[in-house]
Amino acid sequence: MEKKRLESFDWLEMATNCEVDGSIFDWLEMASNVWPMNLAQNHLCGRLDYGISDEVSRHCVAFRVPQGDVEMSSIAADCPHQRCDFKTRASPIRVVVTGAAGQIAYSLIYQIAKGDVFGSNQPISLLLLDIPPMMGVLEGVVMEINDCALHLVQEVIPTDDPAVAFKDVDAAFLVGSMPRKQGMERKDLLSANVKIFKVQGEALDKHAKKNVKVLVVGNPANTNALICSKYAPSIPRENFTAMTRLDQNRGKAQIAARLKTNVGNIKNVIIWGNHSATQVPDVRSATVTVGGSTIGVYEAVKDDAWLQGDFINTIQKRGAAVIAARKMSSAMSAAKAAGDHMRDIWQGTPPGEFVSMGVISDGSYGAPKDIVFSFPVNIQNKEWKIVQVMFDTVNHTFLNDSRRNCLDKTFIMNSFQPVAGFIGNCSCLDFKVDIQEQGLTVDSKLQPLLEATGKELQEERSEALEVCEH
Repeated sequence: MEKKRLESFDWLEMATNCEVDGSIFDWLEMASNVWPMNLAQNHLCGRLDYGISDEVSRHCVAFRVPQGDVEMSSIAADCPHQRCDFKTRASPIRVVVTGAAGQIAYSLIYQIAKGDVFGSNQPISLLLLDIPPMMGVLEGVVMEINDCALHLVQEVIPTDDPAVAFKDVDAAFLVGSMPRKQGMERKDLLSANVKIFKVQGEALDKHAKKNVKVLVVGNPANTNALICSKYAPSIPRENFTAMTRLDQNRGKAQIAARLKTNVGNIKNVIIWGNHSATQVPDVRSATVTVGGSTIGVYEAVKDDAWLQGDFINTIQKRGAAVIAARKMSSAMSAAKAAGDHMRDIWQGTPPGEFVSMGVISDGSYGAPKDIVFSFPVNIQNKEWKIVQVMFDTVNHTFLNDSRRNCLDKTFIMNSFQPVAGFIGNCSCLDFKVDIQEQGLTVDSKLQPLLEATGKELQEERSEALEVCEH
């Protein structure tokens, strides 16, 4: 397709022949899943000034795109329908997985290669790093990747050389580390693993793209991410994140089991702090959808003692329970969580939802600064932001779910972004709202736990720096 010269923030219009039934809001929601959101500078808008009625027969989607020469084929994306004008494929991205011969990587690589993480239209060059004694096992992994006949995989490069593995990578899954064994404390892992992440940080600094997104999975993940970032000073430290998504997924699963509902109905479970036994699972802001209605998890469960007691203890000790049962650490669930984490970085979080990940702390919610602390975040354009809740300063209330949903469907707001003086134009928005950012409410009973997990991370930071400097 030809290139088109675009002025700054021009509208680029794209249409397909797909027939769509339903209201204009349903159509807009569907369209937002069809086109690649990471190419838009601002959120997706439906062009309602074309005279399109509520019943529409085709997509007509507009993006605000940056100034410059834009190749149309690089913006079009695979549509799930078959009668589309645009069918194209993006340029390959380079993705490295360390510890590639290990158990977590064995499950993770398949997710990456078949499009679950970076998209069903995104070709992948896989770089697989492990230590020299594991090269024979890694050869078998490469055989299996080839035997899967996955059309997105452009090449597979197994190596024991970090310089090769990190060359020009766009995304890095740092999985390789000494695994936690039964009876082993997390502190025992620190001295063994922190030097690995120092070396990998140095290799990323020398060889990776400067906009690389780095996910640290190997434990202790929060502190390993901090050390990796320290030794890669040319890469923004915001690009380094630690995985607490496994804990979030565990929390969602426990709530779903308690309520006898599907885990997909649970949203916005928070993990604060460290990926350790001091982590703080929190469902004060979580919701569950039952019978078409969305309510708070506390209201649905109706058992505060369980939510503030056994629920937290179960999530904190789940990793140890898995080790006790299978005599090995979590692998399949850890791989799934790693894929979820990077997918959300790459593709963004849905409006009204947030996810937990370890990010560099700015002191929000009283957490110590300059440690990697798990916060609730939302993500747009591959950049995370610690969640701020929507607050109506006119009515002096937090926006409830029905009002949030209505705002989301108008596409005036996206992911808790502040909008001043908006006049609602649908039946549930007959009031003027002034949205300002305000921190999520944290249960006061959890405050001592938040302080404890922050203190642990400060101690880990000191120990890790001492190891690296000697």
